Amino acid sequence: MTKAEIDIRKLEITAQRLRSVAHPMRIQIIRLLEKKEEMNVTNIYQALGIEQASASHHLNILKSNNILESRRDGKNTYYSLKSGAIIELIDCINKCGKQ
Repeated sequence: MTKAEIDIRKLEITAQRLRSVAHPMRIQIIRLLEKKEEMNVTNIYQALGIEQASASHHLNILKSNNILESRRDGKNTYYSLKSGAIIELIDCINKCGKQ
């Protein structure tokens, strides 16, 4: 691969997605949602024993990096893992490890 073939934008997006899951609290959120499939913000921050603002911050990072999706139901916002997002990241990590 030559320098001209490197897609810098794709590299930046991938690096940002990997950084978004590289935080202990966000890993805990992913584990929760893997077990429960869908939870609202209140359930998440109570399960993790953290402040609501902290939970919202981490959820927004994961959502903005296409790891989570959300839906509104009245005053509640429910979060779930975006279909295939974690598998895609794990595949990416596994490919990197083969180099």
